[in-house]
Amino acid sequence: MVQRHRSTPEQQLQWSAEMITHAGEYGLVTRLARQSGLSRPTLYALKARALQALHQPFAPPPVAVAPTVALERQVLTLLVHAHATHRGIQTCLRQLLQQGHSLPTITTILQTAQQRAVTWMTSHAPATPRALALDELYANNRSGAYLHVVDVQSGAVWAAEGPLAADAESWILVLWSLQERGVIWDRLVGDHGAALHAGAQAVTPDVPFQRDVWHELDRCARVQARLDRAVARLVARTPAVERQAARVAAGKRARGHHIQADVTIHQSDVRSAQRTANDVRFLTQELRRLWEVVVIDQRGVLDAAQRQADLACAMALLAEVAATAPAAQQHEIGALHKTLEAALPDLLTFVAQVAQVQADLQPVLPPDQQALLGWAWLRRKSLGWTSATLLEAVPAAWQAGGRILLHSWDDAVRVSSSVERWHSILRPHVAVHRTLTTGMLALLAVWHTHRVFTRGVNKGKSPLQLSGTLDAPTDWLVALGYPPAAAPLQPDQPGAAVLACAA
Repeated sequence: MVQRHRSTPEQQLQWSAEMITHAGEYGLVTRLARQSGLSRPTLYALKARALQALHQPFAPPPVAVAPTVALERQVLTLLVHAHATHRGIQTCLRQLLQQGHSLPTITTILQTAQQRAVTWMTSHAPATPRALALDELYANNRSGAYLHVVDVQSGAVWAAEGPLAADAESWILVLWSLQERGVIWDRLVGDHGAALHAGAQAVTPDVPFQRDVWHELDRCARVQARLDRAVARLVARTPAVERQAARVAAGKRARGHHIQADVTIHQSDVRSAQRTANDVRFLTQELRRLWEVVVIDQRGVLDAAQRQADLACAMALLAEVAATAPAAQQHEIGALHKTLEAALPDLLTFVAQVAQVQADLQPVLPPDQQALLGWAWLRRKSLGWTSATLLEAVPAAWQAGGRILLHSWDDAVRVSSSVERWHSILRPHVAVHRTLTTGMLALLAVWHTHRVFTRGVNKGKSPLQLSGTLDAPTDWLVALGYPPAAAPLQPDQPGAAVLACAA
């Protein structure tokens, strides 16, 4: 067992002073070791600490070198685009640009940028009411989450906080902070999280909360996959059952623990499982069709009452399938029916506004014309059309009413995919940094809100511009107060490849 020597600071000061004063004297350290009971390495460590303390007051002050604009841009670009750590940024600058910078310099640049980003987030808000998507992103600490509020139509991030407790109180504080900044919303969309719902209900009880349709469709797909696997397992057992039946017919004893030697019963089980899987597949596909913004059949574009009647019929049939399914599948289908039945009211909050617009436009846009526009609108992506090109293709008499109708369909909110896309951007940073601070979240939010889309229908615009701020800068660092970047190098200029790798 090692015994620690107890000595007072005064004794350590006396021994250190004696070693410094009589430096180089033969046998001094050995004598002090016998007198004090300390080892020679301990005495040498005391001497080194004393010398460092003596040199410190007389050392020249460090020269503070202000980082250049180019360095600040390089550091911040590597952070957001390359998902680099502080040491990773230092290595990239040294290897690619032959620039050696200390970690304190890089840390100072990042901290300054994060403070500016937090200031930007607390002082900017859209000028018009928006539809907002709410969601939580869990990282390495399951006791906390990152709470995010994203514009549904544009993808702009209006709030990114955390890690916080994923409860109603945290969501209430986030939504209150948005209201203090002047953010106004007329619709909310999110998943089935109870804390998220409770927070939204407490802050804005009169604003409709749309439950994300894709979460329920994903639930239906998972149940369908399990039913299909059950069918596949039964079909795969058919040869074994036939072999067992042949043994029994030959007068031999069947082998195995779970014996099934009756081919007729087994085939009946297979047909029953297949029928159940096909019934659930048909009904979930019908639910998917009825949850679309526009629902069309031989009656034309369905109104709210017709849609609700068809949904009630589909849910009743699903309950019947659950009751008549094989015993091993009844619980699975019954749980799906129960969940969908409870979620159905929140899945259809978008229907009232859409149905009202369709009804108001019938005098100028009859049902058959609405049905044709609805057919084309539902297939616009596969046809490569947009709402603008649809209006150009219809007669001039349709265009006034058609413009209003198409806008109501485009404006309908059913999913929270905008916040899911934001989460896909954050996950690599969470994997690298393990924990994201409020400043880091704000920095990434400002970058994402200002970045210009390079493809798609919104090519050439940023989320902030799509939210109504048409004069917003397209350079996120300019928005944070950094000077504009110099003209980029052309591909054939020296150094262009190196700078491209660094960016």
